[in-house]
Amino acid sequence: MTATHDSPTAAGSGDSATKAFRASRSTASTTVPAVSQERVSEVVTELLAGIHATIRLKKVTYDEFQAAKQYLIDVGEGGEWPLILDVFVEHVVEDVAAEEQEGTKGSILGPYYLPGQVRLDTPATLPRRPDEKGTELLFAGQVRGTDGNPVPGAELDIWHADDEGYYSGFAPHLPDGNLRGVVIADHQGKFDVHTIEPSAYQIPTDGPTGALIEAAGWHPWRPAHLHLMVRAPGYRTITTQLYFRGGEWLDSDVASATKPELILDPVDCGDGRHAVTYDFTLEPA
Repeated sequence: MTATHDSPTAAGSGDSATKAFRASRSTASTTVPAVSQERVSEVVTELLAGIHATIRLKKVTYDEFQAAKQYLIDVGEGGEWPLILDVFVEHVVEDVAAEEQEGTKGSILGPYYLPGQVRLDTPATLPRRPDEKGTELLFAGQVRGTDGNPVPGAELDIWHADDEGYYSGFAPHLPDGNLRGVVIADHQGKFDVHTIEPSAYQIPTDGPTGALIEAAGWHPWRPAHLHLMVRAPGYRTITTQLYFRGGEWLDSDVASATKPELILDPVDCGDGRHAVTYDFTLEPA
C-alpha cells in the first residue's frame, strides 16, 4: 500500500467491519439455529482448557497476564475484534468447515465484505472511478454443479482492493461501491468480469492488532486477491479468495488464508491487460 492517501485507521476499519457484521447477523438471526447449552459448554470448556494449558506450559507470569488483560480491553475499545478474529482465527474455522464440503475450495470472508452491491449482468465491468489506476484485469470462467452441469444465473459477489490496497467503504477517499458488484452469470453459468488487478496490502497496524504484530516480530501483509461469494438457489454458497501466481506474500500471508487451488495464472494480453480464468463448482445445499 502506497502513501498516496492517508491509510484508513484500525479503529475506523474496525467500526465499519463491526457495523457490516452486525447488519449481516441481524439478517441471519432468523435462519441460524440456536446453539444448545451442551454445545456452548463443550466448546467453551475446551477453549478455556487450551488457554490454561498454555499458561502452564509457558509459565505465564502475573505481569504477562495483566498485560494480556489490558490488550484484550484495548482490542474491544478499539473496535478491532472483527480484524483480529478474521486475521488470526477465521482460517481455521474455514478449514474445519471444508472437511465436509465438496466443490471449489473456500477461504476466509475477511472484514471488508459489504452486502447490497450493484447487480450486473455478464459481461460486466465493476464500478470504478474515471481515473482508476492499475492494470486492466479480464476475469472469466464458468459456474457448474458437482454433477458437471452449468448453473444458469449464478451470482458472483465480487469485491477487492484497488491498485493502492484500499477497499471502498473502509477508505474515506474512495466512492461507495468502488470495485464491488454482484455479477450474474449467463444461461450457461459463464461470466466475464472487467476490473483492475488489486494490490497487496497491509492490514491496519495503528491499533492493538498492529501492536501485537510488532511485538511478535511478524509482518502485516496480505497478498493481492479477489474476494468472491458464489451462490445460486439450491446450492451451498462458496466464500473464497483468488490470488495471483508470483505475487508477493503468497507464502507468508498474515491471515494464513492462501491455498494452492486458489492461485490464478495471469496471462499478458499484449495490450497492457491481464486475463485470468477460473471455474467454480457448487455443491447442492
